[in-house]
Amino acid sequence: MNVLAGIESLASGIGALVFSLLQAWLLVHAARRVLGVPVGWLRSFCVSLLTIGIFSGVIGWALESGTMVITEASAGAGLLVLLVLALWGFAFSAAVLVGLEVLWPTGSLPPLRSAFLGWGRRFATARRYAQITAILTRNGLTSQLRGLRGDDRPAVTAHSLRLALEQSGVTFVKLGQMLSTRADLLPPVYLEELSHLTNRVAPQPWPVFAQAVEAELGRPLGEVFADIDPEPLASASLAQVHIATLTTGEPVVVKAQRAGADAQVDLDLDILRRLARRLERGTPWARQLGVSGLVEGFAASLNEELDYRAELDNMEALRPSAQARGVRIPLVYEALSGRHVIVMERLTGTPIAQADALIGELDAEARSASVQQLLGAVLGQLLGDGIFHSDLHAGNVLIWPDGSVGLLDFGSVGRLDAPSRQTLALMLWSIDADDPVLATDCVLELLDRPGTLDERALQREIGLLITRYRGGIGRGGSLKVFGELLSLVMRYGFGVPPQIAAALRSLGALEGTLKRLDPGLDLVEAARSAAKDVTGDLSPEGVAAQAQRRLVRVLPVLEHLPRRVDKLTEDLTEGRFTVRVSLFSDRDDRRFVTSLVQQLVLALLAGAAVLGGILLVTTGGGLPLIAGIDTFSLLGFLLAFAGVILALRAVALIFTRPR
Repeated sequence: MNVLAGIESLASGIGALVFSLLQAWLLVHAARRVLGVPVGWLRSFCVSLLTIGIFSGVIGWALESGTMVITEASAGAGLLVLLVLALWGFAFSAAVLVGLEVLWPTGSLPPLRSAFLGWGRRFATARRYAQITAILTRNGLTSQLRGLRGDDRPAVTAHSLRLALEQSGVTFVKLGQMLSTRADLLPPVYLEELSHLTNRVAPQPWPVFAQAVEAELGRPLGEVFADIDPEPLASASLAQVHIATLTTGEPVVVKAQRAGADAQVDLDLDILRRLARRLERGTPWARQLGVSGLVEGFAASLNEELDYRAELDNMEALRPSAQARGVRIPLVYEALSGRHVIVMERLTGTPIAQADALIGELDAEARSASVQQLLGAVLGQLLGDGIFHSDLHAGNVLIWPDGSVGLLDFGSVGRLDAPSRQTLALMLWSIDADDPVLATDCVLELLDRPGTLDERALQREIGLLITRYRGGIGRGGSLKVFGELLSLVMRYGFGVPPQIAAALRSLGALEGTLKRLDPGLDLVEAARSAAKDVTGDLSPEGVAAQAQRRLVRVLPVLEHLPRRVDKLTEDLTEGRFTVRVSLFSDRDDRRFVTSLVQQLVLALLAGAAVLGGILLVTTGGGLPLIAGIDTFSLLGFLLAFAGVILALRAVALIFTRPR
């Protein structure tokens, strides 16, 4: 008997639970439909269960205590009252959901599974975050960063920032190196200090390196290389390079990513994103610069650099232009290369940074030929191909005893579209031709114009800049004009697209390399000679020929122009000329106005319904239904319920966005 009673009790409990779940499911669908916003299922279900529990308890208490008495004669009216109470329970759950959406929109909180998964990464992130914070504190940057743009000791802060970045590891060193090229973001004192960042680190032990290469190749080193030097040729924060010889006898170099670099960079990028959000919340200069967007751009660039397949693509893209001008780029063994390893031809040249003795043995003619060769290749990349090597320091340029040159390290490459290349070529020509008007027009075309600009003052300063550097041609003209031009336009508030900044900085960085080849070199004259092959003939005859070619393109339009002009003038004369204006033709404008009207109508209807319901409830009257409730009161509760629902929908539309 007890067993049967237990089974009946269990069955009734299961039935009640199933009924409650069904009620909650219906309530969830109704709430999402009525509110008009995609409220999360989990929170909707939880709120629905809570509402059912509360109102079931309230109704049960009212019936048991005699507060609400339903007799056999008033059973129909009692059911109607219970229905109204259920509707108000629905209104309560909708109000709770709207409040949750206003405070914590759906999707803003981590998913429930994150409470049980990923604790290992959380601990690693917290430990690394504590390390970075300790480094910033040790270098006295926790307070200085708040006033970076207005620091009264910029040199000290810049030096501390460089030390902190070096101590923080590879990702932060790469960030500092990227920032050192952004004159549009940081003051000159920071650019100068960050340009001294180095990423030299102790090499990984040979067994670790060998294991990483074997894992990438998918076979033992002995099956690929006849020999490989355990001592690295170079060691940096992300990669390590070793000399080797293939089993077929070709001398090569093996560039492999350091073990664990991917995981370390991923963790550091997470830290950088947190720091960026924290800085934007607490410092005006970070919000002005858009530090979070800057970090996201840096993350995309660094992730591309970690994938050596992108570097392989860069080498193949630059190879035709470089080889056409006699500049060597190492051949790649694609079958042995992949995401984390590159096996390439071993070039026997000497980096210019270490080639003072070799350069000293070259005669003036050979050095000049080397300069023209390198400069012509770089200008060809910039102005002709649109893809260029953006890290042309003296360690990435090789030279041979015969004066020929080559390039290394293609992880940092910039790209320019056709209009930007053409405008940049015209700017080079305008500087050479001492034409500040054309140079100013090119600046306005290349860069993002500020809201307020004194064009006459800008043109005068550009003219003075050109005159100053052209005046130095006889004493060895300088490509620093591009760096000065970049600083000038930043002072006027121009926005500099990253690729344009990279191109101008690349030209400025190239000067140091070329000056090591020929200290007395007139770089402006050399650039003039090298650019002729790229920009074409910009003499009056050449410009006339270009104008004729462009005129041919617009001839079809010119043929129809007289007839169209004649029709316009005839319509004006006869009074038939009309202009049709379509208000709100843009879809976004229509959507905005429609949303505004909907919210206004909802607010008016909600206000009227609530006021009408209050009047009916307070006035009373009509047929009595059950104790204390008559027909007018019931209608008032129904009308007020409708007003509350309309008001909640209006609030949901205002404070939430479709996702």
